[in-house]
Amino acid sequence: MFESRTEPLASRFVFVRRVIKYVLLGMGVCGGALGIGILGYHYIARFSWIDSLLNASMILGGMGPMGDLPNDGAKLFASFYALFSGLVFISVMGIMLAPAAHRALHLFHLDDEDQK
Repeated sequence: MFESRTEPLASRFVFVRRVIKYVLLGMGVCGGALGIGILGYHYIARFSWIDSLLNASMILGGMGPMGDLPNDGAKLFASFYALFSGLVFISVMGIMLAPAAHRALHLFHLDDEDQK
């Protein structure tokens, strides 16, 4: 996965390829979360597909729902989906920042070894 602290720093090509892989993984997680929201709004709230996409996108993006929710089941789904979306955001940021954070920490360890 990543090089250990005893290994040399990965080349720029390896690093860029790793960043692309992790960004795609993060986008896949976001796409899966968006799909869950679309299906939930469509089948639980009885929204049209486009309204389901709009509401799921707005909640996943942190903006909040667009319209009134017709029943208690839809309101429960929206509240749980909002909590889920917050966790997805934190997770995706961790996934996408992992290569850069690891590289920075690896550079710090290389600096420590140079001083010894």
